[in-house]
Amino acid sequence: MLKSILGNFDNPEVHELLVKHFIELRSVSPEDSCHVLDIAGLREPTIKFWSLWEEDQLMGAGAIKFLGKKHGEFKSIRVNDKFRNKKNGIKIINHLINEARKLNIEKLSLETGAGTFFLPARKLFISCGFKICEPFSHYKDNVNSVYMCLLISNKT
Repeated sequence: MLKSILGNFDNPEVHELLVKHFIELRSVSPEDSCHVLDIAGLREPTIKFWSLWEEDQLMGAGAIKFLGKKHGEFKSIRVNDKFRNKKNGIKIINHLINEARKLNIEKLSLETGAGTFFLPARKLFISCGFKICEPFSHYKDNVNSVYMCLLISNKT
């Protein structure tokens, strides 16, 4: 059974997962095109972050940043390595969509990389109903970025 915990940054496994995520994305993205948040960035009051657990094992994590009253942005979605290639990315995204509904968010947006490294992420988001869109919020057109959005209903 999937269990989610809000916050939980001080858990050593969560901390390790987020540091690995930050280092990896910084290593594959040009500096002026890297929008990954470090742990301090994820602690901002406009962001809600969840770690997701199967039994007592960290399966992954993800966050929603409030861009407006009804607009949120996915941040720092990460599947723990031992849970990869087992459809767990969909579980994280579905969890975040359900949390967005509870928060009365009607539109979810995201920025991901345009390079080959990010192709699995783009395919995952498209399989969950996200569509490519124009840059949103503070983002600008950038050859290294792909922007996506999803309109959601607050009906469960």
